[in-house]
This record gives sequence, structure tokens and C-alpha cells, in this order.
Amino acid sequence: MRSKHFHSELDNRENGGYMKPIELDEIDKKLLMILQENAKTPYSKISGVLGVSEATVHLRIKKLLKLGVIKNFQAIVDAEKVGKNVLAIVAITATPQKYEQVLEELKKIDDVYEIYDVTGEYYTITKVRVKNRDELAKVLDRIGSIDGVQSTRTMYVLRVIKEETKIRID
Repeated sequence: MRSKHFHSELDNRENGGYMKPIELDEIDKKLLMILQENAKTPYSKISGVLGVSEATVHLRIKKLLKLGVIKNFQAIVDAEKVGKNVLAIVAITATPQKYEQVLEELKKIDDVYEIYDVTGEYYTITKVRVKNRDELAKVLDRIGSIDGVQSTRTMYVLRVIKEETKIRID
């Protein structure tokens, strides 16, 4: 087992290490659901669905952006259609004293798309997308050469059953 390595940012959060959620009213929740379905939905259409003015829609979106509830607006690209046909999950163990440095180095690797700090046998789980097995081998070699990485375990994804970008809002 690894030693505790929580960041001071996590230690200072409420609710046992998690940020307190932003209080959203029903309009905010419905607005977020509409935008997650199609971020290009015109304000006029949103205002009609929500029964508020376009100015209110604009102000609500501006507020949600400022609060960080909406991180950004972007296109969701089909990885396979742009040649990123290989998806792998890489579980990594690291030297506790060098763990933060390992995370910083992982963030620099272009083909590492997601990095999760996890509990259990591994320190971090990463999601890697590349064009082919040769590129995967290069990324794995780069990960393995990071100072502080003790071991890796790679799981080659055969098929994606569910990959959801929308967040259910209660």
C-alpha cells in the first residue's frame, strides 16, 4: 500500500476531501442539460424551453462559467475517425516521494488524455489514445522512463461499451 499523498487542496476541502457542490436551481439544471446535449443551441430556443428571457440565459451561462460549473465549450471528436484507433488504460505505481513529479511528467505527454489519482494497488490510472501499437509502445516506454515510476500495467481496450461525456445533474 502507498502512503497518503493527498494534496493540501484536497485536505482543505469540505465534505471529507471533496469540494462542496455549487447550489443550482431548476433553471440552472435544465440549462446545463440542454447545453450538454448541444452547446450550440441558440439562446432563443433555450429561453423558450426554460420560459425565461434570452438575457437571463446569457447571464446564467456567464455565471456558470465564472463559477467553473461549465468548464468550457468544445467539440467532442470521435477519436477513431481522426486516426486514434488504439485506446489503452495504464495503471501506474510510483515512488511516494516522487509521485507529484510523476504526475507533472504524465501531463506533458500528448497522447495521455486523462490522468486519475486513485486509491488501491495503483497510484494513478491514465487513458492513452494513439494511432497504432507502435505509438503505444513509444508512449509506454516514455511513461516507464519517468523518474519515480516503479511499474505500469497496461490494459488494451478491445471495444468501448459506454463512454459518456454528459454529467447527470440531480
